[in-house]
Amino acid sequence: MHKKVITMKIVTIVGARPQFVKCAAVSREIRNDHTEILVHTGQHYDPEMSEVFFDELQIPKPDYNLGIGSGPHGKQTGLTLAGIEEVLLKEEPDLVMVYGDTNSTLAGALAAVKLRIPVAHVEAGLRSFDRAMPEEINRVVTDHVSDFLFCPTQNAVNLLAKEGVTKGVHLVGDVMADVLAFNRTLAAKNSRVIESLALDPGNYCVATIHRPSNTDNRDALSAIIRAFGQATVPVVFPVHPRTRKYLGEYGLLDRMPENIRLAEPLGYLDMIRLMGSARKILTDSGGVQKEAYLLGVPCVTLRENTEWIETLHDGWNVLVGSDEKKILSSLETPVPARPQRDLYPPGASGKIRKILKFGI
Repeated sequence: MHKKVITMKIVTIVGARPQFVKCAAVSREIRNDHTEILVHTGQHYDPEMSEVFFDELQIPKPDYNLGIGSGPHGKQTGLTLAGIEEVLLKEEPDLVMVYGDTNSTLAGALAAVKLRIPVAHVEAGLRSFDRAMPEEINRVVTDHVSDFLFCPTQNAVNLLAKEGVTKGVHLVGDVMADVLAFNRTLAAKNSRVIESLALDPGNYCVATIHRPSNTDNRDALSAIIRAFGQATVPVVFPVHPRTRKYLGEYGLLDRMPENIRLAEPLGYLDMIRLMGSARKILTDSGGVQKEAYLLGVPCVTLRENTEWIETLHDGWNVLVGSDEKKILSSLETPVPARPQRDLYPPGASGKIRKILKFGI
């Protein structure tokens, strides 16, 4: 007996770098069966944090760009919600798809559910258990209003069940593994970032910092920079525009340690090649923690918690916050043996396509 095929009009909401990466894999799949309307909220609006990802990852040009930009969480979320609502009223989709945990995610989910449009959440069920993080609130609320919850791990499924969310929950795996599998060879072939920065593969670290708990706190950011400055290998630091602003305000740009090599934000292919040949990765990004694991590079997480708790097993990822001594100690700790378990196998995008196509 043949399964009934469902064809839908899907509005996909993206607004930040991690969402561009994930949508590159999923959009490639779902456009085989459905009509997709892509909405870019403009949460990440700098060309080096936005346009370059659409070009490199071959993401279709957005049908709408709301141009929201940065701002306080409440204002940004409210403006985004209003903009998305206008699109949804005009397009009348069958489904709204959101990714991850940003303000764009929350706004897209709320706009849809208030109009009684089903919501699909890619990367559902993640929890850091830190309600001081806006991303945690965004995750929880989005999960509790979603109809399709696409989980990357069994742990995510279990956490949803503890919150009473079991309907519409699907264990699909991680879509970022799909993107990495698709683009890693391309990055090795086309990226010249290691050569242009005159780096010795395996003898440098890569750092990314963007979370307000680090950037908006002079003492925290200063401690992180001091620790980086004491590393025995160069620390390549592609600087987020917001982070650069605070480095300047705190006077840190004028006294940056010599072994820290500041760089402009990098495209996906350059970043993947740069991280893949690093000794260690230092970050406060959830997505970069996971990319580090997928690339087989140990990670030092500049936070007190993580939503990717599986990566902490075997010491492959360590949590150090902004503690200077802990950061320096983790930098000098010998590289651990690579865990044998494959936590994030590719194939998630195809599973999402099948679930949406057949309604299962």
